[in-house]
Amino acid sequence: MENENQGFSNFSHSEQLMPREEMLEVYQTRKNIIIGIPKETTYQETRVPLTPEAVSFLCGHGHRVIMESTAGDAAHFSDHEYSEAGAEIVYSTEEAYKAGIILKIAPPTAEEIEFCTPGSALISALDVNGRNKEYFKKLAGKKLTTLAFELIRDKAGSFPVVRAMSEIVGNTSIVIAARYLSHPEYGRGVMLGGFPGIAPTEVVILGAGTVGESAARIALGMGALVKVFDGSISKLRRIHKHLNNRIYTSVLQPKLLQETIQTADIVIGAIRANEGKAPCVISRDMVKRMKAGSVIIDVSIDQGGCFETSKLTNHNEPVFKEYDVTHYCVPNIAASVPYTASCALSNFFTPVLMKIGESGGLVKLLKTDYPICKGVYIFNGAITNKHISEVFGLPFRDIELLISAM
Repeated sequence: MENENQGFSNFSHSEQLMPREEMLEVYQTRKNIIIGIPKETTYQETRVPLTPEAVSFLCGHGHRVIMESTAGDAAHFSDHEYSEAGAEIVYSTEEAYKAGIILKIAPPTAEEIEFCTPGSALISALDVNGRNKEYFKKLAGKKLTTLAFELIRDKAGSFPVVRAMSEIVGNTSIVIAARYLSHPEYGRGVMLGGFPGIAPTEVVILGAGTVGESAARIALGMGALVKVFDGSISKLRRIHKHLNNRIYTSVLQPKLLQETIQTADIVIGAIRANEGKAPCVISRDMVKRMKAGSVIIDVSIDQGGCFETSKLTNHNEPVFKEYDVTHYCVPNIAASVPYTASCALSNFFTPVLMKIGESGGLVKLLKTDYPICKGVYIFNGAITNKHISEVFGLPFRDIELLISAM
């Protein structure tokens, strides 16, 4: 009987009749990607999109990072650190643009677009207000797929890069204001905050968005008296809830606003428009009535500014005086803290790049990741952003239709 069972077993094995797991062919979708990081050429852009730690993480998963020499110097990351992390250091901009995915902060210049390889992907800021029709035609002519990182959403529908940079700008704006308020030439030798027996400094914030909320949180933490103005009741209600503090809030009533800024030590302008110019809510006459030695930080200067007296400045010459009121009107405040800002950007870009690799490429990721897909404004040479199409009179193509056809 034992011999019979053994014979049947041998027969079953030879004829593959024994139960076994189903053997299905598994297709590996993962793909190693090549990321190029050119040195920023935009004036006073000091940030870099990936830190050495992020480069080490990406290279450790099989990806390649090609980095132009000194690209991280302004953010205090050396070529040696990047090289030790696994990056390939190149010494010409053109070599960095040979990668399949170009990652940078500022939008590429017309000259840099020429370096791009047709069919490659570009991830950078968009800055529509600083572009023209020929610029987008040039990008489209290269058959590029371009993503604006400020348009990429998360699963909650918010804009993670915009929020991170806004929080940094809000925090930094208070630090900058404190420096100039105590400055012997531009301020009144006043310490920001409160001190026993001395009235606290007054900080007025125009705008209850992320910048305004972050600025208010830091100012409150330093002991200042904070007043927030905004045109939206829901935003004012939200800032009350988030700060868990009964700060003074008001809608933008001109008479009340004028009375308030007359006693203010610091005024932060953080009102932004969805498109076009920011509303100018503080007139020249209102600035004239402010205290001598008070400080204005116009965060909205890249959209024209909230103050009639504002004019564009830069990191080398950041302030000027008008009616004995110090104005700080630098458009790229986050670049004044490049190390911190670069780390925040790197924390966003690293998982996005990992997703691209794990999905088998950018196109495959766009098919399944709607929030990242929202950041695409050109797909394989076709304009897929309605705003750009309408403003510059360029033909529009639906991104979902283009992707599904591939």
